Amino acid sequence: MSHDTIARIHAREVLDSRGNPTVEVRVQCAGGACGRAIVPSGASTGKHEACELRDGDPKRYAGKGVTKAVANVREILAPALVGMPASDQAEIDRLLVTLDGTPNKSRLGANALLGVSLACVHAAAAARKLPLWHYLAGNREPSLPLPMVNLISGGLHAGRNLEFQDFLFLPVAARTFSEALELSVAVYRSLGETLRQHGFEGILVGDEGGYGPRLESNDQAIEMILRAFEKAGLTPGKDSALALDVASTHFYEGGRYTLRDRVLTAEEFTELLCRWVDQYPIASIEDGMAEDDWAGWKLLTDKLGRRVQLIGDDLFATNPERFARGSVDKVANSILIKLNQIGTLTETLSVIDKARAAGYRPVISARSGETEDTTIADLAVATAAGQIKIGSIVRGERLAKYNQLLRIEEQVPAFSRWQRV
Repeated sequence: MSHDTIARIHAREVLDSRGNPTVEVRVQCAGGACGRAIVPSGASTGKHEACELRDGDPKRYAGKGVTKAVANVREILAPALVGMPASDQAEIDRLLVTLDGTPNKSRLGANALLGVSLACVHAAAAARKLPLWHYLAGNREPSLPLPMVNLISGGLHAGRNLEFQDFLFLPVAARTFSEALELSVAVYRSLGETLRQHGFEGILVGDEGGYGPRLESNDQAIEMILRAFEKAGLTPGKDSALALDVASTHFYEGGRYTLRDRVLTAEEFTELLCRWVDQYPIASIEDGMAEDDWAGWKLLTDKLGRRVQLIGDDLFATNPERFARGSVDKVANSILIKLNQIGTLTETLSVIDKARAAGYRPVISARSGETEDTTIADLAVATAAGQIKIGSIVRGERLAKYNQLLRIEEQVPAFSRWQRV
């Protein structure tokens, strides 16, 4: 029996950063090495994501319990995988998908499958006494990612105080990851002071650590951030840039985009975003159009695809079929990568490879319901994805990943500096 042979798989129900249950899986190998993973959960979830299995029992955690998913790990997945090498990731993930047997992993739950998939790779790396990033990298040249840091939250991340979901900082002038993080902390603190000086809430934060002030408009959020850039000694558009997570699916109804003061067609909404790109130092726009508004996405890409990074999140849902359609139609130019949108590590890596082959930028991302699990930090380095979207620089579930990247930086000097589209 090999030292990395899977000897035991255990699962339990634990809590995420919103106090909701989620799945934790622990894999132990015959040689004693162990791996553990905790599955995140999103609030702003697209309908094309893999299915997160919840109990639906209103007497426990308002129906959000995951005891069924935990039982599926213990009673179905564990017996099938015990005896396999933890290092045979592709075969493990193939078996997980086969055992579930549904297109969206709804029978056993993507949260059950992903917990096992990630715990296995952690165990395999531990069995070889390698850091996870090193084990995952294989023949790739690892690199630290540029962080995309949440500053102001709206949408489903902050009680819909604004239509747009996130306003983020890109430290485009940073030469190292640690410098990028230092700049991000300076801007975040400067923004808090700026908001308070203008009579807005500058202390309380949303799901991902961004401030959640009751501003009058999305434009005002940008203006506050630009003042924070200058207060922190940064020049907007030169050494600091904006990124927007529009999450437009959540205000798209009847083929129109409903903002607080107006209802816009896809053409009109594209014109609005184009004006903003002309007016503000916006370098990246995520989900600028709704997840199934393919015509809108095509229009937006034709107008802005050569000027800014256009990220498909709900559009692609880390799904190879969705991405294949998008790459053929030439919509967006980047893809957000979320492990729990597809449900296994192998499928995630495959989508990253397909994106690169098609000339799209991959951006590794956390979820709004996060945990102390740091897998995505190692994944971003191992794949040299270039960018990572963790959240803000407060809240422990976010800092766990930033701190992991600081540790890795001591071993991996390469850093993915910002490159314009």
